[in-house]
Amino acid sequence: MQNTQSSIPVLGFVAASGTGKTTLLSQLIPLLKQRGLRVGLIKHSHHDFDIDQPGKDSFRLRQAGASPVLLVSQYRRAMITEFTPAEEPRLADQLKQFNQAELDLILVEGFRAERFPKIELHRAELEQPLLYPGDPDIIAIATDVALETPDYLAQLELNKPETIAAFIFDRRVSKL
Repeated sequence: MQNTQSSIPVLGFVAASGTGKTTLLSQLIPLLKQRGLRVGLIKHSHHDFDIDQPGKDSFRLRQAGASPVLLVSQYRRAMITEFTPAEEPRLADQLKQFNQAELDLILVEGFRAERFPKIELHRAELEQPLLYPGDPDIIAIATDVALETPDYLAQLELNKPETIAAFIFDRRVSKL
């Protein structure tokens, strides 16, 4: 799970839209934290979004041209940076935003076309083609049906996040 762009393990989750990537990650993160891991997350969005709200000071200052804008309170912080010109983000650039000394693992949702270890999610009812034949970086498939897959590809039960968390923990510890 080691990545050349990161000093700590990075693991992605890829699948067709509607497969349940975010739902699975929201179940996995607490399980990994229970095992003592400090987990960061990068989620790629194909949609435009605003993290601050129109009328708020941070929104007005960003609209005035400030970039980046750091919004901070005693509870959390958010940095908003405008990409000018707009460009598709690269995973390596996003990994640089983390203080990796404070993390044990970075999970990534999306960035399907980039080269780093990934778990593919597959739901048979969605009738989507499998990604692993075209992506040599997929190390496991979390699926809700038994599949015929190559021996090198671990097969995990999609609806059992505890077993997926154990797989991730074991792989992270061995730094494969």
